[in-house]
Amino acid sequence: MYNKIIKLIIAAGIIAFAVYQFTEGNIGNGIMFILLSLIFVFLYFKNEFILLAFLRLRKQDFEGAKKWLDKIKNPETALVTKQQGYYNYLHGLMVSQTNMNEAEKYFKKAIALGLSMNHDLAMAKLNLSGIAFSKRRKIEAEKLLSEAQKLDKQGMLADQIKMMKENMKRSQMPNQHFGAGGSIRSQKRRS
Repeated sequence: MYNKIIKLIIAAGIIAFAVYQFTEGNIGNGIMFILLSLIFVFLYFKNEFILLAFLRLRKQDFEGAKKWLDKIKNPETALVTKQQGYYNYLHGLMVSQTNMNEAEKYFKKAIALGLSMNHDLAMAKLNLSGIAFSKRRKIEAEKLLSEAQKLDKQGMLADQIKMMKENMKRSQMPNQHFGAGGSIRSQKRRS
């Protein structure tokens, strides 16, 4: 994995060569080299391995996405801050299938580093809300759920948010016990 600064150095070198081509009268070559340098500038802001991991996740290929993310050895030096946020966000999505504690760490770190798209931030907060609710931290879960709903301006997560709210309402209802009720030990004492 290349350091993010190397991409800028390569882009600057290509632009310098494009300027040389312009001075020599090779306008077509100069334009082509400027366009080539734009690829490296784009890859500075949008990491190629994160883009490939997103493509794998769209196909529900978690193993393939993990393979691409594992190619990023040191995210702090190789990625810009927003890319680090997406790196943690993707790890959180993959780990949430198996380990909620680890997924919570990844989602919190992704939110702290920042995500550029509102629906990604809403998805991270929705997942955190579900994790908090499963850990019986209801107030935190409701707060995160309302934040996710505010961020979801296009309604992409409306069904998931509605389902989460219904689950929270169901848990508020008192449990009704008919008949002998209580624990097995207390039932044995009564008999």
